[in-house]
Amino acid sequence: MSDVELQKKLSGEAAAALVQDGMTVGLGTGSTAAYLVKALGGRAKVEGLKLRCVATSEATAALAASLGLVLAELDEVGSIDLTIDGADEIGPGLALIKGGGAALLREKLVWEASKRCVVIADAAKTVATLGKFPLPIEVVPFGHKTTALRICDALAEADIGVGPRLRIKDGAPVRTDGGHFIYDAPCGVIADPSLLADALKSVTGVVDHGLFLGMADEAILGTDKGVQRLLP
Repeated sequence: MSDVELQKKLSGEAAAALVQDGMTVGLGTGSTAAYLVKALGGRAKVEGLKLRCVATSEATAALAASLGLVLAELDEVGSIDLTIDGADEIGPGLALIKGGGAALLREKLVWEASKRCVVIADAAKTVATLGKFPLPIEVVPFGHKTTALRICDALAEADIGVGPRLRIKDGAPVRTDGGHFIYDAPCGVIADPSLLADALKSVTGVVDHGLFLGMADEAILGTDKGVQRLLP
């Protein structure tokens, strides 16, 4: 296992220790979140924890179910005690870029229904300024090329002079669990994340974007020296 994978595992396992019996827990998506789900499944089995878990993707739901975790739909639970999820970048104030796993819409819905949100990651995910990781933007397939042109205008409002790129895998556009497309914007530097977030949300055809601002209550990082905790 590489050093990065060890850090992800350390972060996920540390976050799993935050979960208490009786909680409703939001389970994130991605490689770091997978370590969380596995650790939580192990705890639930050994300790007999009674949990309800809301998965942010079909992949996470499948993993959780295979480990015996009890799954519930967001509409069933209404409110979530704790959501634990990964991130592609963690910036100042725990501003995040998420969506590398194409689950940003469901992730944001779960985050917004949660009383507390903890982000988990390896140490390299922390950055001084957001933007090196291409910003995922989820759009409806109908008229998506026209929407992409409008996204260019929104990026320009935030002084970002690049265009978004349709995410392709195996020769076809990547589709989210909701059937949407993902465009990735290689911003480089996002000087004003709030300005960009507002501009993107104003574009008809954009379902949501991967900027998670003012949402994380804590970050748990795996480092080569152990676990590091960050607050906004």
